[in-house]
Amino acid sequence: MDAWKDGTYYRADELMVSAYDHGFLYGLGYFETFRTYNGKVFLWDAHWNRLCRALSDFRISMPYEESELLSAVEALTEANKGEDGYFRLNVSAGIHDIGLQPSHYKKPTVILYRKVLQVAPRGTEKSAVWLDTVRNTPESGIRHKSHHYANNVHARFEVQSLAACEGFFLTSEGYIAEGITSNIFWSINGKMYTPSLETGILAGTTREWVMKCSLFEIEEGLFTKEVLEKAEEVFITNAVQEIIPIKQLGSSQFLGNAGPIYKALHDAYTRCIQRERIE
Repeated sequence: MDAWKDGTYYRADELMVSAYDHGFLYGLGYFETFRTYNGKVFLWDAHWNRLCRALSDFRISMPYEESELLSAVEALTEANKGEDGYFRLNVSAGIHDIGLQPSHYKKPTVILYRKVLQVAPRGTEKSAVWLDTVRNTPESGIRHKSHHYANNVHARFEVQSLAACEGFFLTSEGYIAEGITSNIFWSINGKMYTPSLETGILAGTTREWVMKCSLFEIEEGLFTKEVLEKAEEVFITNAVQEIIPIKQLGSSQFLGNAGPIYKALHDAYTRCIQRERIE
């Protein structure tokens, strides 16, 4: 089994969505991507709460309880020999006629996808580049993880391999925003920095974990690329790849996986995962 859709399990070649789903017609859909560790979703509450905020903002009902979705994660894991996987929980607005709906989407299409988890070993370094593609602004007051992904796709064309290199967006005002699939952090003289949510970036779940772990002082703000290029350490975060050290950005060289701040956060993150496994 590769997916769960509205209570039923499917192979990839069996899964279908209506051409009248407003997730297809108008891009009205939201999703979360996460991975499992020993069959358990890490930071589930953060993912769930972020998804619910997006659905509430666009008046899309969630017809399933958390327990039902977590049971689907477990079933898909068991159906794949108990191996941990890469998951995408997707909620699109559901089937309606052509034309915008005036008030509420009460019957969305809910799909939980699973695929093989393929991530590099922890500590694997990446390089980065500044993107020519400018980071677009959110569709509402904050950025949701939505089907409106063309800006990211356009930026992806600039990078030969996301496995080896991340692209860094700037806003139209020239401020550092985020990566194509990640949030950005850097350090100067032992202090950490990260772009403010005011830049229109996604409030990443791993970003939130780093902000709350209290190991280092972190300043959020509006920063130009020249500030980051002077950093000693740069790293990026996302829920599947965790915390990834950046070794090089153009002519700028960083400490990569030898950086003391990266090492401390890496160790704290893995300890947190291990505690959740036990609980």
